[in-house]
Amino acid sequence: MTLHPTVAAVTARITERSLPTRQAYLQQLDAAANQDPGAQRLGCANVAHAFAAMPQGDKDRATALDKIQVVAPRAPNIGIVNAYNDLLSAHAPLQHYPDLIKDEARKQGATAQVAGGVPAMCDGVTQGTPGMDAEPVQPRCDRHGHGSVTQPRCVRRRPDAGCVRQDRAGSADWRFALWPLAHGVCARRPHGQRAVQHRQIQGARTGRTGLGGRPELLEAESKAYHGEGTCTFYGTANSNQMLLEAMGLHVPGTAFIHPAQGLRQDLTREAARTVLALVKEKNFTPIGRLVDERSIVNAMVALLATGGSTNHLIHWVAVARAAGMVIDWDDFSDLSDVVPLLSRVYPNGSADVNQFQAAGGPGFIIRELLDAGFMHADVLTVRPGGLREFTRKPGTADGQLVWREIGASQDDTVVRPASQPFSATGGLKLLQGNLGRSVIKVSAVPEALHVIEAPARVFNSQDELQQAFKAGALDRDVVCVVRWQGPQANGMPELHKLTPPLAVLQGKGFKVALVTDGRMSGASGKVPAAIHVSPEAAAGGPLAKVKDGDVIRLDGVAGTLQVLVSEAEWAARPLAQMPAELRAANGVGMGRELFANMRRHALKAEEGACSWL
Repeated sequence: MTLHPTVAAVTARITERSLPTRQAYLQQLDAAANQDPGAQRLGCANVAHAFAAMPQGDKDRATALDKIQVVAPRAPNIGIVNAYNDLLSAHAPLQHYPDLIKDEARKQGATAQVAGGVPAMCDGVTQGTPGMDAEPVQPRCDRHGHGSVTQPRCVRRRPDAGCVRQDRAGSADWRFALWPLAHGVCARRPHGQRAVQHRQIQGARTGRTGLGGRPELLEAESKAYHGEGTCTFYGTANSNQMLLEAMGLHVPGTAFIHPAQGLRQDLTREAARTVLALVKEKNFTPIGRLVDERSIVNAMVALLATGGSTNHLIHWVAVARAAGMVIDWDDFSDLSDVVPLLSRVYPNGSADVNQFQAAGGPGFIIRELLDAGFMHADVLTVRPGGLREFTRKPGTADGQLVWREIGASQDDTVVRPASQPFSATGGLKLLQGNLGRSVIKVSAVPEALHVIEAPARVFNSQDELQQAFKAGALDRDVVCVVRWQGPQANGMPELHKLTPPLAVLQGKGFKVALVTDGRMSGASGKVPAAIHVSPEAAAGGPLAKVKDGDVIRLDGVAGTLQVLVSEAEWAARPLAQMPAELRAANGVGMGRELFANMRRHALKAEEGACSWL
């Protein structure tokens, strides 16, 4: 199938734009890849410390201590980067995976060691609390082995663990990224039903609907989030799963296999075998070269075709830039104009990701995009069969792993072929105007609400909006402007705790929209939301000029975001300053002090909010 001309054009301009930074990155990568593994290049004391905790048999194989010559061949040693904890449902299943990988490595004549990841967190726990401000974290490890199987989980772990780069300190070589991850069935009932009940009870908490209060809301939520595994809505964590399948970095078909299934253990062992197969190649391709401009574009296309998380308008920019590739929102927007929407998963529909998997899942989507010319088929992957291997689903036969053709959609209300999409275009729209540049996830918003024009109500924090809602002050047509939420202001915490009250207002028939320099993630829902507004208010962006009562027009059809004020008045209007008490609060408590320098140097959201460039 011929590659779609827009996909080809976007890839070509990314390649041209990225030439200097990509070449610099590849030079770094080659220098790191040409080093001997740590056990060979480190001193004896270093090696002794690195392998001291290993069982003697593994230690002998990994260091060749049982050989007379120091240069004797050593068995491959796999690094397992694992983010297990039992505080969070998404991480709990990871507890026993390292043991499986170690056992499989021994069967293959190799060894493995665990490097525990930074303890991760769940924004489902921290939404609407100060803990959200301390959410971003990044794993690091030194390589004293040959390859790695990374097992991070949930929103804040996934993007960083997927960074295909040499560590900025020059110490790590991310050669392999294979995720045999746990995915859970948190919801026993469709997410759409849960969302309706949530909105009803959320309204009840204000005392205005008579449908219950906190006990009822807690009961409803606990029935939805009841066991191990990730949330089953199609937010950032699950979007990452889809993107990594589209890049060919998983064992094929592993993204949404439930942790309780025996198949998950088989796939975890297969991850170890896949790493070792690559290690044993004399001229294998490091992951930094494997993931190139074509691979990055494939992931962008998969995101758009599935209506994935808007967080990737930041995360993916940073991931690409870490490997020397420069992408921007124009690239996403141009791809969105031609890539068809092939799935509807909550919040873009009523199905959860378990239903998405049952209907065909990532393999179905990748096959359809490849066949229709929307993905590069000639990319390298961690498997010898290339990206076509990722169009099949795993299973077992006679105790062995097998991959079978997926066939037709098993539920065309969840996934559809490229010839009969839910929409001819993707789920994302770039908005531009006198309020700056921002994005909106139109795939989640009913068409009748793609254009909203209403008076503004300006808030300096999400708490202020919550208080106004509870007081009944927002019962009208309104565009809520929540500013001072960007990277430099407070580190850009998640704001989708605002979705329930705004959805309640929308359910009452009011025209409602949100405009913010903050994030809303994959859970922005059916309320029109212009997010990631850049430049942010704290950096002198135009949101700092908006006043209560200004009429704002959010047009998701024309792609505009305008405050309807005369050019002369707008130019003359001064910029508001962040309130002193808010600035002080943004820098104190919950570890905020540690990130002060990062906030100070953070780039725009469209530049990945990076602080290391």
